[in-house]
Amino acid sequence: MSEPRVQPDQALILLALSENSIRSTGPHGESPTPATDVELTWAERKRLKKLGGTAAIVWHYASALSQAQIEGVRAECARLGIEVVAVTEAGFSADRQAMEIASVLAKRPGVIVSIPTDSFATADAYRAAAEQGARLVFVENVPAGFVAGRDYVSVVATDDYGNGVASAHLMAQALGGKGTVGMVYHEADFFVTRQRSEAFEATIAGDYPGMRIVARSGVSGPDFAANGQAAAAALLGDYPDLDAIWAVWDIPAIGVIAAARAAGRDDLVVTTFDLGLEVALELARGGLIKGVGAQRPYDAGESEGLLAGFALLGKAAPAFVALPALPVTQSNVLAAWTEVYRQPPPAALVAAAAEAPPGTGGRS
Repeated sequence: MSEPRVQPDQALILLALSENSIRSTGPHGESPTPATDVELTWAERKRLKKLGGTAAIVWHYASALSQAQIEGVRAECARLGIEVVAVTEAGFSADRQAMEIASVLAKRPGVIVSIPTDSFATADAYRAAAEQGARLVFVENVPAGFVAGRDYVSVVATDDYGNGVASAHLMAQALGGKGTVGMVYHEADFFVTRQRSEAFEATIAGDYPGMRIVARSGVSGPDFAANGQAAAAALLGDYPDLDAIWAVWDIPAIGVIAAARAAGRDDLVVTTFDLGLEVALELARGGLIKGVGAQRPYDAGESEGLLAGFALLGKAAPAFVALPALPVTQSNVLAAWTEVYRQPPPAALVAAAAEAPPGTGGRS
């Protein structure tokens, strides 16, 4: 069988070192502006503190990563003198999010920082918010028909395409560049999760002739762990000798792990996105998770808070602001945790990393 065209270790090193080589484009094809290039001057920060502006945070659903991102928004807003007057999360329900947008408008926030649950279903609610004077900073997704600079200030995301590339290389590394693969993807109209899937598929097809994606199964929530388990069980039922499954983020991946263990597939290779604790523990102990393409939620939150400042000042902002991808392996999981959350890794993760036998990150 043909050898892989890209050596995984080399590719990952290049990806990790090329922090300015962000591969994602914005929701309308915009070139990315690295978050490190977005800043306010000292004089602008001083003006903001005098303004005493307000912001609301309207999130898609609750998770450890969501909380880290919200904390980043709060921290930057506090530094800029922006009061956060409301924080909501919608449980990935577009209807609930629309009601929450209407509710927070009663507090008259100058800015709404938000992850839309769905591009189409929430568009009217965001349009109404803009018409009532709220400036909009989006995260990871943009309502249909909205134009940067006219309808919203900016959109912020981690390099999801780059993380898709990383998750493909990490899977190939664990498989030795050969094997059959299933995908558990996100069915909803969500900009960044589409980029993850596209990047993963393109990298496997382009760089690894010894690997083949044989089946795909979608998840739509709101119970993404249960959906992920059902999707993975279906894949393993149709392809009992499947070598690996890719999951679009950590919550569906938890379901994939459950399905694999129920099927007695302790040899299944899984890669995913987002460094939630359960996925981090599985990676650290040398379990089924062999690699993660991680977001940088706290840093992203700081960028979103900063762009709220742009909004209140009426300062033009880049249309698409991105943070670099972060490939995570068993060997760097503790350092990656600190990078992701800007906190020391929890004791359970430290213990799992210490107890794991070396070299359990891939097949022998």
